[in-house]
Amino acid sequence: MESRTAVPVPDPQPPDLNWPRYSTRSFPDYRFVPGQTPHPRRDPCGHSYGQPEPKPVSFPPAHWQTSEDYLYGIDLYNFAYWWESHEVFEGLWHAVGHNTEQGNFFQALIQLAAANLKHFLGNNTAAQNLARNGITRLQSVPPSYMGIDVACLTETLQARLMSPHPHFPLIGLGQRREQQDVE
Repeated sequence: MESRTAVPVPDPQPPDLNWPRYSTRSFPDYRFVPGQTPHPRRDPCGHSYGQPEPKPVSFPPAHWQTSEDYLYGIDLYNFAYWWESHEVFEGLWHAVGHNTEQGNFFQALIQLAAANLKHFLGNNTAAQNLARNGITRLQSVPPSYMGIDVACLTETLQARLMSPHPHFPLIGLGQRREQQDVE
């Protein structure tokens, strides 16, 4: 009988390792990719197995730079921890309320994280649908919201849908936290 060796699928890689970090939290030991790596919470080998479910707390949109959860979610997204960022944004979405402007914004970020993961897994139709839904949600928040130039992000996302690129755009925040602390 012939032995077959599974070909490992590469880990998702961030497009820019020099992108600024906004939070002080460490990244998980690995990026969860469904069907390829242990489920973070359900598998005993998972990076978050046995840990309590995080409970992000709500905060006013104007105080985005004080929310370590929000900043960490942005970092996770930008460094290709898309499932993990989805989880953080989903916790924030529940904390602020689903039918609020801020909740709509978090749902857009959830959809963008999921779009990246679907794209990585080769499901481009689902990725594009999720990205379009995220763009639609972003169009109903102010052009600058919670440190993000939403108008620019939306424009970049739309261009990405028209001309496929290996990555969806990264999310930059107005100022890095360290710079804000100096002022």
